[in-house]
Amino acid sequence: MQQATTTPHHEGADRERGPARDVALAVWMADWIDDRYIDPIVGLILPGAGDLLFAAVGMYPVFVAVRRRMPAIVAARMIRNVAIDLLFGAIPVVGDLFDFVFKAYRRNANLLLERHVVGPSPLRDWAAVLGAVLALVVALAVPVGLVALVLARFG
Repeated sequence: MQQATTTPHHEGADRERGPARDVALAVWMADWIDDRYIDPIVGLILPGAGDLLFAAVGMYPVFVAVRRRMPAIVAARMIRNVAIDLLFGAIPVVGDLFDFVFKAYRRNANLLLERHVVGPSPLRDWAAVLGAVLALVVALAVPVGLVALVLARFG
């Protein structure tokens, strides 16, 4: 009797059917937010607030990576991409032009598609995650400050 060989299966993608639903949703979001330039347009219309909104939306691929137990460095890179997008995107006009080029959501969707499930991440990966979270917190301060300034001035 012949023994069947099995290949390791992970939740990230099924080779015959394509990526799992959560990964496909992250890719779809990148299609809309970055490839159709929704991020820079909303950032131009709603300076600061639009950037905060899309930073929150941009955390979805990070959630997917963590839930799928991808290496911590993948989540750190994704958080860094969101932080860079938020920090530079919050600068009126110049940041919106930056959003046309940087495309953080596309980068994060590509990371999800490229990576597969692996074992636990080493300590240095978690240090990278902590550094990325700190960068995100610092980046959040800029648009929050801009929104607070606008509200104080006009509110």
